[in-house]
Amino acid sequence: MSTAAEPRKKARKPLLSRVPASFVQAVLKGHSSLGLAFAAAIYLICLTGSVAVFTTEFQRWEYAGAPVLETASPQAAQNSLNAAVARVGEVEHAYIRMPAPDMPYLSVSAETPDGTKLWLADGEGALTTEGQSPWTEFITRLHINLHLPQTWGVFLVGMAGVALLSSLISGVLAHPRIFRDAFHLRLGGSKRLQEADLHNRIGIWALPFHIIVSLTGALLGLTTLIVGVLGMALFQGDVSKVYDLFIPAEPVDDPRPAPVIDLLPMFAHIKSVSPEGRVGLVMLEHPAEMGGAAMFNVQSDSGRLADTDTYAFGRDGKAYYTKLASDNNLGEDILASLSRLHFGWFGGGLVKIAYALLGLGMTYLAASGVTIWLARRRDKRNASPGWEKVWAAVIWGQPAALALAALAAALSGAIAVQVLIAIWGAVTVAALIAARWLSPHLLAHWLLLVAGGALALTATAHLVLRGWSDPVALAVDAVFALLGGGLIWWAARRNSAVTPV
Repeated sequence: MSTAAEPRKKARKPLLSRVPASFVQAVLKGHSSLGLAFAAAIYLICLTGSVAVFTTEFQRWEYAGAPVLETASPQAAQNSLNAAVARVGEVEHAYIRMPAPDMPYLSVSAETPDGTKLWLADGEGALTTEGQSPWTEFITRLHINLHLPQTWGVFLVGMAGVALLSSLISGVLAHPRIFRDAFHLRLGGSKRLQEADLHNRIGIWALPFHIIVSLTGALLGLTTLIVGVLGMALFQGDVSKVYDLFIPAEPVDDPRPAPVIDLLPMFAHIKSVSPEGRVGLVMLEHPAEMGGAAMFNVQSDSGRLADTDTYAFGRDGKAYYTKLASDNNLGEDILASLSRLHFGWFGGGLVKIAYALLGLGMTYLAASGVTIWLARRRDKRNASPGWEKVWAAVIWGQPAALALAALAAALSGAIAVQVLIAIWGAVTVAALIAARWLSPHLLAHWLLLVAGGALALTATAHLVLRGWSDPVALAVDAVFALLGGGLIWWAARRNSAVTPV
């Protein structure tokens, strides 16, 4: 029996609270260094990723006025392929996208030695208009490879994903009380402490999302490196054998001219073996040569992230490869679901909206991390006014650059992607140059006005030039208008908060 004189046992501290202070300081320093090294790239990738979630909606916005189809017959798909081959002549690869609930269009694209052409077709398979979607391509490629050469750009984005994941882990380790203080906010006092609390709270509230997105982004970006390592480890450096594990072998090359490959027996075979399946994509290899072949992606709509069956056919219409999603092992399921899990392309519109909002939260983490570091330097009387201006130009210049690129796309649907890249680059450089003369506050004010005005004009121009034919396109215009108005209001409010009356 215990007595009053017996000392009480001390309550055990939470695990993270028992981490040595020296370790916390070292991790915090590493967290700051890692964030600063990749700050601009992470910020841009997170911002564009939040926008790229709505890739299909932007395509519909750019396709406004094209024939909208709920379904398309196999004969219509065949007719569209015949028409595309007739227009371009020599075709190395062709792709037919069948109408889907979120993309109700029949499209066919043809890769030729001179480039790729894409058309939209009507219900009979007749080609109607070229499928121009420069804004969608611009924003997705900016997120995926920063418009750098493909291999290096994707690798850099993958490394940024690794840096972001490492920053998340080190951020948790560097703040032992982060879970206990998950709802503690010091608002209305020191701006640096307020920013730090918001940074830590947003980081911990959405930590599972941040880890999933950064991990899948790193895996997608470093695929080439991973495949190269596997090739060296398993096949004496032959990476083609790694790809052969996941995709069907290419048909035997036979360049003799032949009629356009007949897809109708292949559609019939798929209908017989998968009556509930929906053909989403048909990929064709040399469709006008004797060595032609076709591969069908068929979605089973099972509700699983990996729900696509694959069938490959030779020119004779016989299936030589079948891969059912239900037969996937765990690794194949993970590989097949990476893109959908990374971008939120599952579960419909509500999931996309949630991904966009959470992505903007991650964007704020990237921006506020540097802002906090700069504020801490200022508090220690070691301010970096030059870097404060540069960072303001980066944070507020990108929304303005993206908005002006969207305006150019709305004004001219046939604009080249390279022109949009040039507009984005010019605005980015202009913001950095303006930072030499303007304070961070004034720079943010004017760039917010530019972004808001450009988005409002984008919505107006698109409505006037493209009409109201697609409710999804109309919804995109409404969002642009609301965002534009919101940014203009925010700029005015921020300015009045510091301007004497």
